Amino acid sequence: MINSIIQKYNVPGPRYTSYPTVPYWDENKFDLATWKDCLANSIKESNHSEGISIYIHLPFCESLCTFCGCNKRITKRHDVEEVYIEAVLKEWEMYLTMFPEIPIIKELHLGGGTPTFFRPENLEMLVKGIFKEAIKSADFEYSFEGHPNNTTKAHLQTLYDVGFRRVSFGVQEYNPIVQKAIHRIQPFQNVANVTLWAREIGYTSISHDLIFGLPFQTLEHVRDTIEKTKSLNPDRISFYSYAHVPWIKGNGQRGFDEANLPKDEEKRILYEEGKLLLAENGYYEIGMDHFALKSDSMYDAFVNGMLHRNFMGYSASKTKVMIGLGVSAIGDTWDCFSQNEKKLEDYYDAIELGQLPICRGHLLTKEDLILRKHILNLMCRFETSWESEKDHFPQLNEVLISLAEMEHDGLLNFTANGITVTEEGKAFVRNICMAFDLRLKRNAPTTKLFSMTV
Repeated sequence: MINSIIQKYNVPGPRYTSYPTVPYWDENKFDLATWKDCLANSIKESNHSEGISIYIHLPFCESLCTFCGCNKRITKRHDVEEVYIEAVLKEWEMYLTMFPEIPIIKELHLGGGTPTFFRPENLEMLVKGIFKEAIKSADFEYSFEGHPNNTTKAHLQTLYDVGFRRVSFGVQEYNPIVQKAIHRIQPFQNVANVTLWAREIGYTSISHDLIFGLPFQTLEHVRDTIEKTKSLNPDRISFYSYAHVPWIKGNGQRGFDEANLPKDEEKRILYEEGKLLLAENGYYEIGMDHFALKSDSMYDAFVNGMLHRNFMGYSASKTKVMIGLGVSAIGDTWDCFSQNEKKLEDYYDAIELGQLPICRGHLLTKEDLILRKHILNLMCRFETSWESEKDHFPQLNEVLISLAEMEHDGLLNFTANGITVTEEGKAFVRNICMAFDLRLKRNAPTTKLFSMTV
């Protein structure tokens, strides 16, 4: 029965960091003036009431990890650091002109790429440059992604001193055969060092990112990785399904044969065993792929219905405005999305001309906003409701019909005016969200766009 369910629902599907998903943005109805207008309106409504979020994309890596689907530039030349930071701060200066008052920053996240590719003093220069004309919210949450192989104690101390309290370390897997296949040779001791340093310095939330479904990965590998991870007791654990999308990322994900990847039920067993081990060690499932100890703020946000999901991933709080800085970064005003140039040279060219480096975007329709709310509810609370008239949409009955089979398969339960995802259904929450994805239904892709849901 389990195998048949896996085979039935193992289809390509989005991970829903947004709705509509990027491939379904209507770029013809978007331009730079639209983005600026939407941003100005959202700033008026939210700057002082909830603050804003900033995501900064730092794309450089010294080596290519073959599991990675992120926008990155591989180089060992560190003279690129200052040039890039200067461009990002120029971009931020353009945004500052749109604020009628000093911006209040509630969330700041450094992602990549490899943020710790940059020297500590350059990261400090970047953050202080952002706050030169901005202030920190009283309930701020600042986080960054660290590579255990190149994160130093100086990185951790420097970023702590400018306000960071959350750090996420990319662990992936400890087995040397798997590490070799994904080109990420990373000894346990390196992870132990950065984790203990972060705790010693005072970070309040330390996260480890793990991946299942990697080439050559077995059940014993997953058990061993989770056992080693537990010994370091991180506050949060992300247990991601490997997204195999070589048609998008080119040769980066072709460093191994597809026959070496765990398939369907084999991959699902890795997830189920990992999830069980995490539960046994006190980690609670708070969202798709995400687990936290009861002592962590993300757990509290989940229990209190305050968990949020955006282009930065899961967050313990929500802001209507998110400004994306740097190459390929995505911004969000709640009713409009924008994305920066994805090629570094094009990004630099726009900055040099004094232009926001935006290459595309999407203006959300009334229908988009309603569906976005339902998908966010499912991703962050494992339930959604249409009890309020404002949460209805004309195709609701069609969606309910498409959900009936999932109810029969035990993935969800219908309530009087909503649905609740079952424990068994949490593993298929992407599939449940797809029932609400009307843009996907109306224009099913004819080419490969998304990774498999299992």
